Amino acid sequence: MALEFTTSYVTDSIAIFRQYKKLSEAALAQVSDEHLLTALDDESNSLAIIIKHMAGNMRSRWTDFLTTDGEKPDRNRDSEFEGPPATRPELMRLWEHGWNCLFTALEPLNDVDLGRTVTIRSEAHSVMQAINRQVAHYSYHCGQIVFLAKHLESESWKCLTVPRKQSDDFNRRVRAGEASQR
Repeated sequence: MALEFTTSYVTDSIAIFRQYKKLSEAALAQVSDEHLLTALDDESNSLAIIIKHMAGNMRSRWTDFLTTDGEKPDRNRDSEFEGPPATRPELMRLWEHGWNCLFTALEPLNDVDLGRTVTIRSEAHSVMQAINRQVAHYSYHCGQIVFLAKHLESESWKCLTVPRKQSDDFNRRVRAGEASQR
């Protein structure tokens, strides 16, 4: 996942978050505006709802990350699953705001900070545990975004990684130095 060799957990975590953000954005770019609001059934979330939830979670978890509980008193998690923004620009502003909260909190940290204690829902976590918790949470939702986008755009979908039945060719080009890693 990392784009460069590092032994810094913080640096690597930031790179992983950026990779999932980029993957999700590449999937979202292929989706029609109409499909942003499409849910597969009554119990499923649309892409817009997933984005709204992720943005709400990011704002709550990463604002004043080291000094306040990660579940902010003004967060209404249930409302994240209803009434998403109606337009792509509004939705993407929400998305960017959430990611900005995350990167603003993480970029000043260094590996010495990993043992510090933060709270999420009044439970103590090391900074490293809190980061791991969110890497798992966001990768789960980013996977949902890619899956749903691929399903909705099916015939017009352009693969975001190595296309099926092209692994051998891709690996040959990587070994020859011809292909960049995606």
